[in-house]
Amino acid sequence: MAIVDTLLEKGILVSPDVTEDPELLEKLESLDVSAFEGVDLIGRDFFSKDALPKSSHFEILFSYSKKPKKISLTDFVSYFNRRLEALSSFLRQRTELQNVMSLARLKAKKDKDRASAIGLVYEKSVTKKNNVMITLEDPTGTIKVLVRQDKQELYAQAKEVMLDEVIGVEGTISNGYLFANQIFVPDIPSTKELKKGPEEEYVLFVGDPHFGSKFFLKDSFADFIAWVNQKRGNAAQRRIASKVKYIIFTGDLVEGVGIYPGQEEDLEINDVKAQYDLFSNYLKSIPTDITLFIIPGNHDAGRLSEPQQPILHNYAESLRSLPNVVLLSNPAIVRLGIKENFPGFDMLIYHGYSMIYYANNVESIRSAGGQKRPDLIMKFLLQRRHLAPSHTSNLYIPDSEEDPLVIKHIPDFFVTGHIHRASVGQYKNITLLNCSCWDGVTEDQEKRGLEPQPARLPIVNLKTREVKIINFMRGNAPEVSETTPEPEDAGQEK
Repeated sequence: MAIVDTLLEKGILVSPDVTEDPELLEKLESLDVSAFEGVDLIGRDFFSKDALPKSSHFEILFSYSKKPKKISLTDFVSYFNRRLEALSSFLRQRTELQNVMSLARLKAKKDKDRASAIGLVYEKSVTKKNNVMITLEDPTGTIKVLVRQDKQELYAQAKEVMLDEVIGVEGTISNGYLFANQIFVPDIPSTKELKKGPEEEYVLFVGDPHFGSKFFLKDSFADFIAWVNQKRGNAAQRRIASKVKYIIFTGDLVEGVGIYPGQEEDLEINDVKAQYDLFSNYLKSIPTDITLFIIPGNHDAGRLSEPQQPILHNYAESLRSLPNVVLLSNPAIVRLGIKENFPGFDMLIYHGYSMIYYANNVESIRSAGGQKRPDLIMKFLLQRRHLAPSHTSNLYIPDSEEDPLVIKHIPDFFVTGHIHRASVGQYKNITLLNCSCWDGVTEDQEKRGLEPQPARLPIVNLKTREVKIINFMRGNAPEVSETTPEPEDAGQEK
């Protein structure tokens, strides 16, 4: 109960009805220290909707906190039905798909009738005549969609349709098949506003530190901490550091233990809690007026299945004791930079476990560089409005009430890690950031085809939306790369 001790040091008492209730205690530990301003005693009524204070400058829009339960087959069915419902609602906003009917009714239509369908992709194959055959399903049945090879643009689009994603199709019925004329993905509306804040404030993005690894770049990370404290860098950089308001950590904070075969050879610290304690010691040096948002990755303590809950309490006590740390789930959505007359910026933060799957399995991404182009992968996921649409792209929890990986809320920033690249892009006024790493190259990474760009720090000016990347590789003075992306598409790397 580190948070209770921290509050006591500030003269704030926590009543037994809170400390003896695990659920209330968990809520208490998830709050930013600013939530306790002006509070002398925290009791059960503190957690009522009206009584719960909020930070004046940020708000947590989504952090998954449902407790694990036994999973049944019906949970999987409900999970995919909820996905279909959510993504269908986006697709139905298109005029071409406003007259969509169930797949069972669609099969009853006459030959040469125009028809529209929405469904989950159950199967995809290439016919003997080299056409693409897609089987769609919904709760009423299935239908086969044929995409002819001579429709070159549509054919290229069909080749990149992935299993289990939700698509819309407009076409013509013939012999019980739907011959496609157009394929639609849920996608982001083109009307998304490009927000710019009223004040010059900065957000830093830190990807995959891997504390506890023999390959952890401790000197470079120490230089980063010194930079945040305005003890490194030139005058212009120190001015930027003085205006840093937030730091976002995108997971894989520690190397973990037992993550892959032979990992023990790569460990400097073979105790997970000790790895987190070391991480916390570095964070203690960051000024407390900078808010630190932290999500887990696949190396962190907790379940691998997404959504991953915030880092487990018994491993993260040292993190939870820090007054400026906010622990979130993976994925999470946080709104920051809120002002009196400005709504703030919405950040979708996802560690990025599924990204390697799409780098390897989407032909246009693979041919453009695969894992070297995280901006293209992120664009692909935004177009699908899902962080991991294919069943085998990640491990997941089949929530029967919703699919938490559906991108329902359109962000201003989409932020990822995992593949250890430093990349900036833009898609429909959404800034795309992949956040480097602070780890050298391991044998496991070489086997998986990772080519890291370590010790790069993406920085965003919230007033201009300009992105810079600072290179902290030891041996270099902190070097700034100007990387503001061109409108609409993807990505530069530094």
